Amino acid sequence: MKLLIRNLNRTTTEAELLDLFEAYGAVQSLQLVRDEDANLSKGFGFVNMPKAGEAKVAMQNLNGKIIGGFKIRVKRAEDRVEETASDELDDTQAPDTDRND
Repeated sequence: MKLLIRNLNRTTTEAELLDLFEAYGAVQSLQLVRDEDANLSKGFGFVNMPKAGEAKVAMQNLNGKIIGGFKIRVKRAEDRVEETASDELDDTQAPDTDRND
């Protein structure tokens, strides 16, 4: 289960996040989102935990916890939906199949 962690102190490290979440189970991956130019944290990241039960316990225990002076928010990350070209067509763009030529 992929979790979104928001409102992180910009000085929080990936190692600190890993320690927090590993207390509740296995961590498959962890990504702290950074500003590419300054290489500083943007204050949020993602943790992927393979066992949903462990992820839920981590979410319940860490959401609202004060880390580095900031009250973090932890919730399930929503999957991005990729749009296809057919999804982008509206009725005015759809081919006219009712014409009698």
